[in-house]
Amino acid sequence: MRIALLTEGGYPYARGEGGAWCDRLVRGLPGHEFEVYALSRSERTEAGGRVELPSQVRRVRSERLWGAPPEDDGTRGRAARRARRHRFLHHYRELAAALAGGDEGSAAGCADDVIGLAGAGADGYGGARADRFASGLYGLAELSREEGGLSGLLRSEHALRALEDACRAPGVRPLLATVGVADLLTAAELLERALRPLSAPWYEPDELGAADLCHAVSGGPATLPGLLAKRFFGTPLLVTEYGVRLREALLAHRASGLSAEVRALLTAFHRLLAGESYREAALITPGSTHARRWQERCGADRSRLRTVYPGMEAARFARAGEAAEAAGADAPAGHTDPTLTWVGRPDPAKDLIALLHAFDAIRKAEPGARLRILHVRGGVDSYLAGCRTLAAQLFPDEAQDAVTVGESPVTFEEIGSPGAPQLADAYASGDVVVLSSIVEGFPLSLVEAMFCGRATVSTDVGAVREVIGGTGLVVPPRNPKALADACLALLREPERAARLGAAARERALELFTVERCVGAFREIYLELVAHCPVRREPQLDTDGVPRPFSEPAEAHVPGRLTPLLPAPTWARRPQPAGFPFPGGDLV
Repeated sequence: MRIALLTEGGYPYARGEGGAWCDRLVRGLPGHEFEVYALSRSERTEAGGRVELPSQVRRVRSERLWGAPPEDDGTRGRAARRARRHRFLHHYRELAAALAGGDEGSAAGCADDVIGLAGAGADGYGGARADRFASGLYGLAELSREEGGLSGLLRSEHALRALEDACRAPGVRPLLATVGVADLLTAAELLERALRPLSAPWYEPDELGAADLCHAVSGGPATLPGLLAKRFFGTPLLVTEYGVRLREALLAHRASGLSAEVRALLTAFHRLLAGESYREAALITPGSTHARRWQERCGADRSRLRTVYPGMEAARFARAGEAAEAAGADAPAGHTDPTLTWVGRPDPAKDLIALLHAFDAIRKAEPGARLRILHVRGGVDSYLAGCRTLAAQLFPDEAQDAVTVGESPVTFEEIGSPGAPQLADAYASGDVVVLSSIVEGFPLSLVEAMFCGRATVSTDVGAVREVIGGTGLVVPPRNPKALADACLALLREPERAARLGAAARERALELFTVERCVGAFREIYLELVAHCPVRREPQLDTDGVPRPFSEPAEAHVPGRLTPLLPAPTWARRPQPAGFPFPGGDLV
């Protein structure tokens, strides 16, 4: 079958885990053809180049969500431009009114409050508001498909006035009623970028219309091409979210320094888009129960939710895992002091500050303990520098005797350095792996530590508890004392740590391998195409006559997902007495 893979800021550009799992999925299904429709978030994304694509990827189409918008066709006459603008404003006003919310917006709570929004459910974003959003969105898409791109209109003064009128309409939140011109300009620009997929030249019979299935590998704007393919061609849509795209958008808006008014409008857009994609998707595959709860609160139907854990390459960590099993309860080779290891990308969400304060308490109880912070590139440099400064203040260089050079018990090392040439070496370099985050989606670093057979201490955020099961210790976030007590418990009981590490490796090999993930999607693809086949127009010859056998025959057997069709008219006529089918109907 032909699969349209819809991505945003990931495959085939991203080198991180966000694009790596897509590459594993594509390579694991060589019997299918893939076409990638990629939305690029930034110039930096494209500058890194594409990863090497397997032969089953037939082509890649890309569209930028950054930079200057593409130019609209300016060859139309004045009357045609006026009619196009009038039609555009009709649909854009519907979309803007849905974003402003009116009286219904009050039920959603604070627009930039992530927890409040998640708990609000679909109350403030369902009903008439969702219908107006869908009406405006699909109306703009049909206009773009029939008469060309919309970027110029979306940035025009007419669109700005329509957005302002929606914010000043009766019943909107007081926050939006006082929005200024500068904020309206910012909101209009960001909405234009988010809506650029509507203007992409992808909605033709030989593009997305030729796909048997659209698979959006994230939420947000990546679902837009899939929604339009379903509307124009009836192509079934599969939505996969390993991280909750709505939550990521809210956190990004807050971190970017946007005003509360702009955040309110963008939050409404992403919230309504998420709800529409969940309603229209044939199936939704969250990567964890944590993501599933968000989707349910945003209106996803439980009957169309199926959890599929991300598949990771266990072979990269096989050597470290086997070594941990062989060591058993013995202390890991290569170091004699009890050692904690933290591995990841340093940023404020990882809360290394709390880890350093917890280690201060650990050192008082275990003077020989050490902490290795092994980081990858791409973190927040200023945050890492601040952590180094705090470590220097808490742990001045120590010397064992009068002739020994002093050194700190806390070391900061980059993965790839001599102390940790490979990622598996980083996890294997300590007795216990620590995750101290205050925000997590699906904790990939935790799964990697489990593949390496290491005991773990983690904060109870995101999907951590679901991933760990009973194979590690979990403590509350932002609690250095609890973190220190849990780490001390494992450092002082190496036999217990070894048992937990072995159990963690078995759990990871059972649930989080590439083979399990690929197998799940292989079955899902076949199921969706079987139950939701695309009805394509018959191919015609040069005389306009349908070509025989141009499309494969399909058998529609009544079943759980296939409705029972009424009997044809020729089978409903009365039958003679004694006919073996009472009632006169054959069906």
